[in-house]
Parts: sequence; C-alpha cells; structure tokens
Amino acid sequence: MAGLHPVHPWFETPLSQVVALHSSGRLPHALLLHGVAGIGKNRLAQAVANYLLCHQPETGVACGHCKGCELNRAGSHPDLFQLMPEEPGKQLKVDQVRNLGDFIFSTAQQGGYRVVIIDPADALNLAAANALLKMLEEPGQKTLLLLITARMGQLLPTIKSRCQHIQCTAPSAELAQSWLLEQMPELDAELAQQVLSVNRGSPEQALQYLQQSEADLRQLLVKGLADILRQRRSPLEVAAQWHRQDVDRLLNWFYAILTDILRQTLTEGGHLIEQSDAKNMIAAVAKKANPVKILKLADKIVQERRAILQRQNPNKQLLLESLLLQWSVLFRQE
Repeated sequence: MAGLHPVHPWFETPLSQVVALHSSGRLPHALLLHGVAGIGKNRLAQAVANYLLCHQPETGVACGHCKGCELNRAGSHPDLFQLMPEEPGKQLKVDQVRNLGDFIFSTAQQGGYRVVIIDPADALNLAAANALLKMLEEPGQKTLLLLITARMGQLLPTIKSRCQHIQCTAPSAELAQSWLLEQMPELDAELAQQVLSVNRGSPEQALQYLQQSEADLRQLLVKGLADILRQRRSPLEVAAQWHRQDVDRLLNWFYAILTDILRQTLTEGGHLIEQSDAKNMIAAVAKKANPVKILKLADKIVQERRAILQRQNPNKQLLLESLLLQWSVLFRQE
C-alpha cells in the first residue's frame, strides 16, 4: 500500500480488535489510544482511519487502491479531520475544536464514515476540552473520534469516561530493535540497543534521535549534570545553556536518569541501568545520594513538565535553575 503507512507490527492486535468491533456493529463513537510516547499510536490511528474510509477493505486493512485510499494517500480525504496543535508543544485551542464541530455535524462526502484524529488529546486546554465534551456526547452517525495520549492524567475524567480505551503497549526490546534496524540498516545492533535504552524503549523516539542527530543534545544533558556534581560549572551556568534547547526532551531524559539512580539505589543491580551512556554517573550518585531526595527531584520534574505543557511557567531558565540546584545538593547531608 504505497503511501498508506502500515500499522507497526506490535499494534496488529489492537487494530484487529477495532476491526472486530466494526464488523460486529459495536464500534463506539470514540476511542482513546493511550500508552507511552514514541511507540506509534498515531500510526495505529491512521491505520484505523484508512480502514474505515476504504471502500473495499481486505482482511481488516485498507485495500490501497480505491478512491478512499487514493484520497488518503494524497492527504486530502474530505471525511478525515486531523486535529493537532498549530506548533509542537502548543495547546489545542477552543477555536480549533469549534472548527471540528462543523465537520462532525456535516454529511460524509464519500457516504461512509467521518473520522477525527486528535493528537495529542492532552494538549486540549480547558475550554477546548469542554467544547469537545459536547461533541463526544452526540457526535452523529458513522462518526469515530480517535483521541491519542501519552499523558492520561492530563485528560478530563469526563472525556475519558466517554471513550472506549485501547491500551497501546510498547514493543518488546527485541521487536523494537528489529524495527529500528529495518528503518536504519546501517546501524549495528549494539548502537541500536543503546539508542533504544536512552529513549526508554520507544522506537519512534529512538528513530527521531538518530535522524535528527540528537546525540549532541543528549551529551549536553549528561555533561551538564556531571559538571554540576564535580563543581566544574554551577547549576545557573548549566541552566543558561539548556533553556534555549528542547527543554521537555531534556527533562524526559533527566527523569529517566533519576529513575535509573533510584533503581540502582534500591537494588544495587548495575545490570538494571537503562541509561547506559550515563552509567558511571548513575552508579556514583546511587552510592551516596538519599533516595528520598531523588524521589523528590523526580516528582518535581513531573510537575514542571506538566507546567510547561499547561503554560503555567513560561520562564524555562528559572525552572531549570530550580531543578539543577536540587540536583547539586543530592549528596549534601542534612
């Protein structure tokens, strides 16, 4: 099916579940696809949309050659509405959801389903979420809304309760590595495994890491944290360097390193370290740091990432300074 991206192999079962619901006449009007970031939930949603908008689906997948598939391949199917932030990391606004209302309550131009993909659904601000809630209550006939999220806690309970949930689980390490090597045959298996570890097993984030040369950004993180511990640079100096970068990406990696430190502290098992490029620093911190302080810092990172998403704290340099100051005193005795 040239031009129609197939679903990832680890999502064949969830796709089959949706197809079975449709075949039995039990497909709900809203599905919530949730799971960790970077595992291909959007591609699963696209596969569901392709199937529903295909005129002649074959064994649960789009045929690839009917008029519906041709329109999907061209990115111009009139019965598919994709709602996403105007820029990555921005919120979904109420005006965007209102535009969706015009689509939902119109007649399908191809005579079949109308499909809406909202990605990420957790980017909805409160006004937008409330506007969407009204559409979820009465979306119209032959309409499917596909909501995608890696942050279930950011969704209103009322929205979650009006959707049937599809749990999207990450692939096994072996399957993720095999897929990554297929995408980039020039990689060797050891590097593929390391990049997957750095990205907490998320295949698409690992591919992005390689394609966008994020190794420099990753080195910026690891070196900055090490410099602070060795008192080569102050937390304020490192924060000044970091705040112009992709802060959410940096904080995601920072949190993963803290998780490894905590795991090492509690289990004394070096083989459990996932962030292998920072294993020496992780082992050193784990030997001396108080687990309670590590937990507090990890929790603070979760809160600050949420604040960034909700635009509660636009001053990223001050945010980073606060976190890195906590990092700098992990060894300090009370």
